[in-house]
Amino acid sequence: MTGTSQEMAHIDPNPAPARWEHFPHEADMGIRGYGSTPAQAFEQAALALTGVITDLDTVDPSERVAVQCEVDDPEVLFVDWLNAIIYEMATRQMLFSKFEVAIEGSRLKGQLWGETVVVEKHHPAVEVKGATFTSLRVACEAEGRWVAQCVVDV
Repeated sequence: MTGTSQEMAHIDPNPAPARWEHFPHEADMGIRGYGSTPAQAFEQAALALTGVITDLDTVDPSERVAVQCEVDDPEVLFVDWLNAIIYEMATRQMLFSKFEVAIEGSRLKGQLWGETVVVEKHHPAVEVKGATFTSLRVACEAEGRWVAQCVVDV
């Protein structure tokens, strides 16, 4: 575990802008989110997850889905969060482009907004099968910015 409960509570008075990115990993794809809090980093990583599949600008956030996860380890909580999104994508045949996360202790409550997949509109590039523990990291970096990352199986 990289982030401790005490670190999870740290709030930077001058946070860096939230953002997401992909990073290369052999046949799979790495996703990474940055934010001023762990919750914001989780939200940004969720955007990166959808960004593996399609252009985020094509996904209308018109339908809301709620998810919950609970686990003591923040890194495992991150993987559970991503896998909850992937489950909702698969079972509802949806893509999501807006995310809201609240973390209280070991409990995560998330809101996902998106729409049903329309191949002609979204042009899905790949199917994400699951979040993995490969390159898993949830931590507060030296400059007070939170990072949440892992590799997803595509």
